[in-house]
Amino acid sequence: MAQLYPPPKLRMPKNALIQAFHQLEAFKWNQQEVFRLASGKTSPYYVDCRIVLAHPHSRHLVAQLAYHLLKSLDFTLIGGLEIGAIPLATCISDFGYRANPQREWRTFVVRKQPKDHGLGKLIEGTIHPGETALVVDDVLTTGGSLVKAAESARAQGLIVTHGLVVVDRSEDEGKSHLAHMGIQLLPLLTLEDLRQTPPSTR
Repeated sequence: MAQLYPPPKLRMPKNALIQAFHQLEAFKWNQQEVFRLASGKTSPYYVDCRIVLAHPHSRHLVAQLAYHLLKSLDFTLIGGLEIGAIPLATCISDFGYRANPQREWRTFVVRKQPKDHGLGKLIEGTIHPGETALVVDDVLTTGGSLVKAAESARAQGLIVTHGLVVVDRSEDEGKSHLAHMGIQLLPLLTLEDLRQTPPSTR
C-alpha cells in the first residue's frame, strides 16, 4: 500500500522535523565514504535520532507527529529496547497525556539482557498480561530492535500489533520482518524524506 501524503495540519510539523534533522546535522549523506550501522552493514547515509531527541523543539515535533498517528489506536503501553526507545517512548507518552489526560500510555523498557541482580527483570515497567503494547525505536534498518522488543513483550503476555519508528531507512526488508510477525510499521519519516531538500515550513 502506498504511503499517503500527510494531511495539511501535519505537513508543517513533518517539514519542520525534516529541517531539524538537517539543521542539527543528524542526517549525514556522504557518497565518498560509508558509515557502519548498528546492524553491521554500511551505508552512505547516517541517521542519528539521538541528536534530534536531545533537543526539546525537535523532540516535541516527534511526539506531535507520533500522537496523530497513534491517537486512534487501542493500546495502553509504549516502549522498546534500551536505550534508543527510552526518550522516544517517554516524549510520546507525555504528549499523549497532555493532549488527553483521560488516557494514559504507560512506558516500559526492554533490557538487552536481564538484570543479574534483584528480580532479574528483562522488562522494566508496570505491565499486565493481556494489555496491548506499542513497540518503538528511533531508526528501522533490519528491524532487529523492534523484533526483539516485540518478542520480549509477547513473552510476558502482552499483545503487540504495531511498531513506530522516527525514520524508516527502507532497507534490508525491515518492514517485511515486522509484517511476518503481524506487526504494522508506522514511520514518521523515511530516508527519502531526508534526502530531499528541506522544505519550507511556511
